Amino acid sequence: MFIYNITTKVDTAIHDAWLQWMLDVHIPEVLGTGCFEKHQLVRIREIDDSDGPTYAIQYYAAGKALYNRYIQQYAPALQLEVRKTWGDSIVSFNSLMEVVN
Repeated sequence: MFIYNITTKVDTAIHDAWLQWMLDVHIPEVLGTGCFEKHQLVRIREIDDSDGPTYAIQYYAAGKALYNRYIQQYAPALQLEVRKTWGDSIVSFNSLMEVVN
C-alpha cells in the first residue's frame, strides 16, 4: 500500500472556501481517477496557525503502478486546477509513503 500525501498551508482568508472546495470538488475528482482506494483529510495540530491552518490529505493506492498512473495521467491537470483556483493563498508539498506494517 502506498500513501500519496499532500501537506498544505492555507491562508486564513480563504480557509473556509478552500476546505469546502476540497470536500466537494477536489477530493472527489482525485478519487474519481480510480487510482486510490480511500483518503483521509487531517488538520495538523501543535504548530503555529497564526497565518492559517495546515492540512494533510492522504490518498491510498494499492500499488505503485496506480500511484504512477495518477502522477502521469491525472496529477498535472488537477494540480493546474489547484493553482488556478487558489494561487498563492496556499503552499503545498507532496510526499510518497509506503506502508511497512
